Amino acid sequence: MVNATHSPKTRGPKLDLHHVVLWPLITEKGTHLSAHENHNAYTFQVNLWATKDQIKAAIQELFNVRVEKVRTQTRLGKKRRFRQKVGRMANWKKAIVKLHKEDRIDFF
Repeated sequence: MVNATHSPKTRGPKLDLHHVVLWPLITEKGTHLSAHENHNAYTFQVNLWATKDQIKAAIQELFNVRVEKVRTQTRLGKKRRFRQKVGRMANWKKAIVKLHKEDRIDFF
């Protein structure tokens, strides 16, 4: 039986707003998403422990915009070779943030 007063479990350390969003991903596909009137979406690299609610709150606070939707992807690190050994780059998390149609973020 589940207790109704039980708070949801959180993973990892407590994150501040400036620890949630690491940096924007400026790529060709990301620029295409932000330039179109239909999409109005921006991509960011975020902390692996960040949840969608934390990402939404951080974007709204840092950029003073209204967020409609947040989609996330956990990207696996690529294999890289150094001399005779094969290593692996770190996994990272990507967030695609859709804004209200009247809001914009200017990076340049």
